Amino acid sequence: MASSTSKLHLLASFPSSKPISITTTSTGSHAVKATWHHKNGKKYPKEKTCNEKSSLLLLSLQNNQKHHYTICDKIIKRKYFMTNATPTESNEPDESHQAYFPKSIWISIKDAMHTIQKFSVFYALIGLLSGILSSSLLAVESLSDISPKFFISTLQFMTAYSFMQLYLTGVNHLADIEIDKINKPYRPLASSKISYGGGVAIVVASLFMSFGIGLMIGSKPLLWGLVLIFLLMTGYSVNLPLLRWKKSTMATLASNVPTILVAYNLAPYFHMKTFVLKKTATFTRPLVFTTVVMSFFYLVITLFKDIPDIEGDKKAGHQNLSIRLGPKRVFWFCISLLEITYGFAIIMGITSPFLWSKIFTVLAHAINALILWFRANSVDLKSKEALQSFYMFIFKLLYMENVLVLFVR
Repeated sequence: MASSTSKLHLLASFPSSKPISITTTSTGSHAVKATWHHKNGKKYPKEKTCNEKSSLLLLSLQNNQKHHYTICDKIIKRKYFMTNATPTESNEPDESHQAYFPKSIWISIKDAMHTIQKFSVFYALIGLLSGILSSSLLAVESLSDISPKFFISTLQFMTAYSFMQLYLTGVNHLADIEIDKINKPYRPLASSKISYGGGVAIVVASLFMSFGIGLMIGSKPLLWGLVLIFLLMTGYSVNLPLLRWKKSTMATLASNVPTILVAYNLAPYFHMKTFVLKKTATFTRPLVFTTVVMSFFYLVITLFKDIPDIEGDKKAGHQNLSIRLGPKRVFWFCISLLEITYGFAIIMGITSPFLWSKIFTVLAHAINALILWFRANSVDLKSKEALQSFYMFIFKLLYMENVLVLFVR
C-alpha cells in the first residue's frame, strides 16, 4: 500500500511525454492517467483524457484512499484550466489585435467605395462610358485610326464627362432628398451617409473638374456637349422658378433625351472624328442607326424610371405619365417602344449590303426582342422591387446595344 501511494505521488509530480499508467497493488487494475506535450516551453495535457477523473475516482474507491483522488483531481483541474485559458494566460499571440487595424481600414475603404457607387448612380455611369467608347469606335474608318492618341483622347473625354455625370447625379440627389427618403432611402444623402454640405462640395468640385478638363483639351464638340448637358440637366433638377422640369413628363423628355443622346453618342463621335482624327464628320449609316435606336432607348429609360417611384413623386406633387396613366400602361408602352426599336434594327440589318452584318444584326436583335418579351411578362407590376430590377435589365440591354451598333453597316 505504501509503495502504491508513493508511486502515485511520484508520477503526478513528474509527468513524462508518454502516457502514465497507475497500477494498484491490491487489485492490479490499470487506468490511463494523462498524456502530456510540450508547447512554448511548457507542458500541457493532450486531449482524449475526458475519463481521467472517473477512472481515478473508481481507483480511489477501490483502494479506499481519499488522497489518491485529491492528487488526481488537482492534475485534472490543471488540465481544464490550461484548456480554457485565455490567449494571454496561455501566452498565445492575439491574432485579433494583429489583424484589427488592416481589417478596419479595408472595411472603411469598401464602405467609402460603396457610398461613391450609390452617389454616382453607377449603372448610369457605365451606360455613359460604354456609349462614349462605342461612338468613338464608330468614327474609326481603318485600323490605322486606332492608335495611342485614340485611346488617350477617349480616356480624356470619358474623364470630363464622368465628372459631369457626378455633378448631375449630385444635383439631383440634393434636390430630391425628401423624395429619396421614400423612393430610394439607400442613397447617401437620404440615408445621411453624406451630409448636405458634403454633397454640395462634391457637386461644385465635379463641375469645375469637368469644365477644367474640357478647357484643357480644347475640343469644341466636347465643350459644347458639356454646356448643353449642364444647362438642360440643371434645369431638370433644381427647384427654382420656371425650372424643376422633372415635374412634367413632356419637359422631362425634352430635357433628358437630347442631353443623353449628345453626351453618350453624338459628342464623342464628332470629337473623335473632327478633333482627334482630323476628318470630315458625316452622318454615316451606323451613326444614323445609333441615333435612332439610342433615342428610343433613352426615351424608354426616361419614362420607365418614374414607375417604381410613384409613391414619392405623388407626395412631391409631380404629374408624370406614370401617375396620370398608371404604372401598368406606362410599363407596356415602354415595352412596345423597345420592341419597335428592335424591329427597326432588324429592318436595318436586312437592308445591309454586307452579308455578315445582315446576319448578325438580324439575329442579335431578334433574340433580344424575344428575351425582352418573355422577361416583361414575368414581372410583378405590383412589386416595386420587381419594377426596379426590370429597370436595371433595360440598362443591360442598353449596354449590349452599344456593342451591337458596331456591327451595323
